[in-house]
Amino acid sequence: MTAPQPSATPDLLYSEDEEDLRSAVRALFADRADHAAVLARAESGAPYDPQLWKSLAGGIGAAGLLVPEKLGGQGASYREAAVVAEEIGRSVAPAPYLTSAVVATTVLLAVADAQGPAAALLGDLAEGRRTAALLVPFSAAPADAAHAGVVAADAGTVSGTVRGVADAAGADVLLVRAADGLHAVEAHQDGVTAEPLVPFDLTRPLAAVRLDGATAVPLATGDAATDAVRQGLLAGAGLLASEQLGVAEWCLTETVRYTRERHQFNRPVGSFQALKHRMAQLWLEVVSARAAARNAADALATSAPDAALAVAVAQSYCSGVAVHAAEECVQLHGGIGMTWEHPAHLYLKRAKADSIAYGTAGRHRETVADLAELPAP
Repeated sequence: MTAPQPSATPDLLYSEDEEDLRSAVRALFADRADHAAVLARAESGAPYDPQLWKSLAGGIGAAGLLVPEKLGGQGASYREAAVVAEEIGRSVAPAPYLTSAVVATTVLLAVADAQGPAAALLGDLAEGRRTAALLVPFSAAPADAAHAGVVAADAGTVSGTVRGVADAAGADVLLVRAADGLHAVEAHQDGVTAEPLVPFDLTRPLAAVRLDGATAVPLATGDAATDAVRQGLLAGAGLLASEQLGVAEWCLTETVRYTRERHQFNRPVGSFQALKHRMAQLWLEVVSARAAARNAADALATSAPDAALAVAVAQSYCSGVAVHAAEECVQLHGGIGMTWEHPAHLYLKRAKADSIAYGTAGRHRETVADLAELPAP
């Protein structure tokens, strides 16, 4: 395999428009998805707050960032979408943004034409009227696009079971990879059953979806279908790195704040040398994670030839940083970090669940070795 050539120097800084978008999303989450609200929603059994999603998707326009203006979207790029993903990670808000506005939207964009069913569905997704989910396990990596979640097809219907699908229980449309291509399946019809599973991360529900002769609308066949699914999974993995960055940044900021305020022996515990070293190391990791995540988002936005490599690098690194930051947050908060009322456990669960989503760090390291023509680790 020929190693991809590096693209032009990526722009890792945030533009003024991206910062404005961040401010709007952060203000919305502060108002509608503070930690008490997130915890209450996680305990309710409902997949997400529809009013929060309506405000994020339609009010701010976040659901249509990747959709061209001619199809009813904002005509932005993965850079702007990554900013939203960071803020979702920072608040651990339960919202189907990554699965619907990024993964499913990317799949549909890859197969859309001006008058086809994919274009019509993109308009609905962009305005927040509906949500969609790609019917593959949440653990599926981009390299699994050819076989992940493949079900049987027969005379315009699809049948089969796929487990561990993120945000499937609340989706309006399922994008189904069948033996004969890619299909759109209305989730609320006879022949479609989404059985909720008990996820480790209660803010991102999983389901086992059973299709039993469900009516399906064909979107693409053959290599086009496989390539569309691969693009969707690649975008999901790339922007998941931004979500992991948001998780890590909140955990670091909150830990530094707490250790400044918590006193022991008449001194802030953050002044103890051992804790200083741990937080300094974590700061270095978060800064590096930001560079990797921004590079992946920029590579996706510019369709860089090394986008797959940039995504694999980001995922192989950001995954571990998010988990480490969340673990340090729990531990350095002492006893309070172990309580249900403190939000630290929400971040730890999100980080751990994200670490095996769209491919594990080890799987992505293998991809890096393959694309860069290096010996496998």
